[in-house]
Amino acid sequence: MNPVVQKNRLHIVQGRFDVSDRPEVVMSTILGSCVAACLRDPVAGVGGMNHFLLPGSATAGAEATRYGVHLMELLINALLKKGARKSRMEAKIFGGAQTMTRISNVGEQNGIFAERFLQDEGIMVIGSSLGGSFGRKVEYWPVSGRARQSTLTGAETVRAVRQEQPDAPRPAPVNDVEFF
Repeated sequence: MNPVVQKNRLHIVQGRFDVSDRPEVVMSTILGSCVAACLRDPVAGVGGMNHFLLPGSATAGAEATRYGVHLMELLINALLKKGARKSRMEAKIFGGAQTMTRISNVGEQNGIFAERFLQDEGIMVIGSSLGGSFGRKVEYWPVSGRARQSTLTGAETVRAVRQEQPDAPRPAPVNDVEFF
């Protein structure tokens, strides 16, 4: 878990996740090629977000927190502990951009992994924004399921991902999209 907390805002950095059943809480993250899965059980009134760097799973050790399988399982298990049922969970997934053209498209692989994982687990994806060439700032209200995405330009994405600290200045968003 270990999100960065500011009042009722939880900033989820790479390799982390958190869950909440408090309606006033908003979770946020900055994504480039990484993916954030936002899951909730609307009946139990609980939801959460993760932020993974790489698709699949690690063999062992501290590296595991960078991988999708590990963080998806941690998020689902934390929701179950708060009274959620997997059969009622719904998901919104974000990220997976190709922010640097000279590097392999790990963003696309992250997006494909997230969609496949959720399908295999029987969790319905009710909204997604994957791919493209720009990063995103994502805000998620885990109890209501409301999500908002701000698209960042290429230079802003690189700068924001490098500065992913709670008190670092954030670049201004280019486009805002609301996901209800």
